[in-house]
Amino acid sequence: MALTPFAPFHLNETASQTGGPYVHIGLAPKQAGFDIFENNFGNVLVTSETRGERIDIEGRVYDGSGSLVRDVLIEIWQANAAGRYAHPADRQDLPIDPSFRGWGRTGADFETGVYRFETIKPGAVLGRSGTRQAPHILLVLFARGINLGLHTRLYFSDEAEANLRDPVLGGIEWDVRRKTLIAERSERDGKAVYTFDIRLQDTPDGGRETVFFDI
Repeated sequence: MALTPFAPFHLNETASQTGGPYVHIGLAPKQAGFDIFENNFGNVLVTSETRGERIDIEGRVYDGSGSLVRDVLIEIWQANAAGRYAHPADRQDLPIDPSFRGWGRTGADFETGVYRFETIKPGAVLGRSGTRQAPHILLVLFARGINLGLHTRLYFSDEAEANLRDPVLGGIEWDVRRKTLIAERSERDGKAVYTFDIRLQDTPDGGRETVFFDI
């Protein structure tokens, strides 16, 4: 029978597909040994002209068995030091920093499993409700076994007072879960380093699954 625009019919669901195992070749080819793009989006978000406190962010990603996820690719998106995003939709009356990209991408090191970003500490941003949010960085993860990118946030351990007032952190019921979004500050060679390990599930060593958001 020929189908008409009104004839009932059924289409099968398209099979799902994860983000690997060749995610680096498509999104970060230089790390995979393919120098094919004129402009490689990398893990350095700053220049010598960028305003704000220089920081490094680093960590590892673990699966439910506690094993390192070495083929993960991570993207971050953040405001500048004044709390404004490099996006036309952000119309706050705050200064724009043309030397700060505000977005970065990197894979974990294939040997150590460590991912790393060089950036600046963001300022507090205005939330949808008009409430000022604590300084934070948005992250999305892609890897084998992940059908949709996993979205999470990184907050800073030395912003305890602002974190207490943050509406997103405050909406997480259990303190032990909120702590999975806090990056711990240390110093290395006079530079601030924030360590942020991500767990895709609870791990055998007692590590709790990182809070992920439905975006």
